[in-house]
Amino acid sequence: MKFVSNSYSQDHAAPVPAPAPPRNWGLQISTKTLQINTNGNCDVQNITNLVHDLLKHAGLANGTVTLFVQGSTAGLTTLEFEPGVIADLSGMFERIASADLPYHHEARWHDGNGHSHVRAALLGPSLVVPFTECQLTLGTWQQIVLVDFDNQPRRREIVAQFMGG
Repeated sequence: MKFVSNSYSQDHAAPVPAPAPPRNWGLQISTKTLQINTNGNCDVQNITNLVHDLLKHAGLANGTVTLFVQGSTAGLTTLEFEPGVIADLSGMFERIASADLPYHHEARWHDGNGHSHVRAALLGPSLVVPFTECQLTLGTWQQIVLVDFDNQPRRREIVAQFMGG
């Protein structure tokens, strides 16, 4: 059996490292915001067209958009924006985190929205959606929605950060 070494002897020059790639790897970032008025109480708002409009102005063809709703009583997801699905979603949240249950948050703040914080934590404040050739890569019946769980109307701000090229 013959052993072959991959090490260099002293009389061979070490390979020259390749030049470092650009720091941004050719990516561009565009950050936009959306202002959405909601009614609270598990209000579901279809924001797909608004996100698509922001994409058109971002100047990017391919990449991802990260959406983030500011605040602790709202969340983002995708679903079929249809009355039955919306009613099912609302019913599911009522079963999991009923507004009628006692919450420690309410004992401290007396604002009646302890369930809103729990529901928002379950859904989550952010969503990532890829886009290709300036089109969001959503399914036929899939829309991007904001769900406001608070117990009163709010003006929500969603940060949309587009990354791509």
